[in-house]
Amino acid sequence: MQIRLNKFISDTGFCSRRGADQLIEDGRVLVNGQRPELGTKVSSADLITIDNKPLVAKKERIYLAFHKPVGITCTTELHIKDNIISYINYSERIFPVGRLDKPSEGLIFLTNDGDIVNKILRAGNNHEKEYIVTVDKPITEKFIDQMSKGVHILNTITKPCFIQKEGDYRFRIVLTQGLNRQIRRMCKALDYSVVKLKRIRIMHIRLEGIGVGQWRNFTKSEMDKMNELISHSIKTKEVS
Repeated sequence: MQIRLNKFISDTGFCSRRGADQLIEDGRVLVNGQRPELGTKVSSADLITIDNKPLVAKKERIYLAFHKPVGITCTTELHIKDNIISYINYSERIFPVGRLDKPSEGLIFLTNDGDIVNKILRAGNNHEKEYIVTVDKPITEKFIDQMSKGVHILNTITKPCFIQKEGDYRFRIVLTQGLNRQIRRMCKALDYSVVKLKRIRIMHIRLEGIGVGQWRNFTKSEMDKMNELISHSIKTKEVS
């Protein structure tokens, strides 16, 4: 059976489909020694090389839930100090799904499945991410109201969201967006500074039970639910 070249590459875990498209456009991919077009279809009988190296056969899919500590950077660039890949030091090539900024801690996924990355991160899918946030001064009802209705940052208004006061200086917030440093920017726009930010849930998977700096594999039931949630993932631009 033949499938599109970008999916064939993604299915090996080498990169996402979008990443594969870029490799093809850059001329780094050859099919049977010839430079392919973006829509080329291939099968396992074809010899596919990337940078003149044969594409490795499909590997077992890896899905990890990791409790990122403060100070770790969510990048695959190994030359960057305290990068997440070197920190975990996993035996197979994996990459983070989205980001969690360096001063923050909490749940992040890592995988070798390029397809799932795009499906989780695409805008408009409304996948929830839940955080516990501590700020530098007492939280007012006005602050809660403004945060929930939307705040002007990055030349846009954030989507309405669930937010609940948890203490004088702490609140819980559930986002379906992935704007860069969104919570910190929202707070700053309302004259608050984030002291501590912890992501405790992505979709149906929770941080609970995973120690700081530790990871675990998705359970079968979590994976089944994940596949169900992303089965109708729409094809729009990534924002996270």
